[in-house]
Amino acid sequence: MKEICVITGGGSGMGLAAAKELGDEYQILITGRTIEKLQAAVEDLKMKGIEAEGFPCDVSDRRAVERLAEYASNMGNIKVVIHAAGLSPNMGSAETIMRINAVGTVNVNEVFYGKVIQNGCIINVSSMSGHLVPKMVMPSKKYSLSTTNTELFLKKMMNRVSLFPKKHQSGVSYSISKNFVIWYAQMHAEKFAERGIRVFSISPGLFETPMADAERELSQGFVEKCAIKRYGRVEEIAYLFKVLSNEKAGYLTGIDILCDGGCIASGTKGLLKV
Repeated sequence: MKEICVITGGGSGMGLAAAKELGDEYQILITGRTIEKLQAAVEDLKMKGIEAEGFPCDVSDRRAVERLAEYASNMGNIKVVIHAAGLSPNMGSAETIMRINAVGTVNVNEVFYGKVIQNGCIINVSSMSGHLVPKMVMPSKKYSLSTTNTELFLKKMMNRVSLFPKKHQSGVSYSISKNFVIWYAQMHAEKFAERGIRVFSISPGLFETPMADAERELSQGFVEKCAIKRYGRVEEIAYLFKVLSNEKAGYLTGIDILCDGGCIASGTKGLLKV
């Protein structure tokens, strides 16, 4: 059977770039919430000679993710899952951001845990924002609720977010949700390894994507402080996805990899205000 690479949030940005990079090795299944965007992305991929299909999916909906996984399984052997779907602070309410970014990560990982073949991997896309906010802000002691009681987990996360002024709540929710993505891969690496699956996260910095365009006024200060003083190109992180998904990187699991142009290393923590 054909080996499949499933990419959530594959209709644009990093997800679409990853589809183009991995399309020479896998049949691609991209997902997203906007059918029109998916259709355009699939046509783009097919014009490049890549076998690709689109499947609409809201990752915050567990049943929708189950339908996605079943569809992908019928296509072939699922080898790689790149979970790139997510919302930035200006794309929704604080609770919607938490549902998509954090609960969505649990849904994708738990459902595909039983679908990815041995020696496959799941790559979760976090963000350097998950590293920027002080640890005392993060309700990390409550993260474990995510796999036992989703609604209580969400309630505890939003209780922490509500402590901040309303104008900052979407940003705080985003940072907490991305910090959770990092935690999830670290805490569940052993469980996934029992099935021969690697799981880890990548924390991108500032890349040239539609999402970044909406945050450009805020992000420019970070670019000026980076070691590499420019925005990243989506082709650069797409290549990282390809390298890390390869079986030659088979001893790598349970970690987060920063791909941020040296923003964290250059001491940018003081730029983020909450």
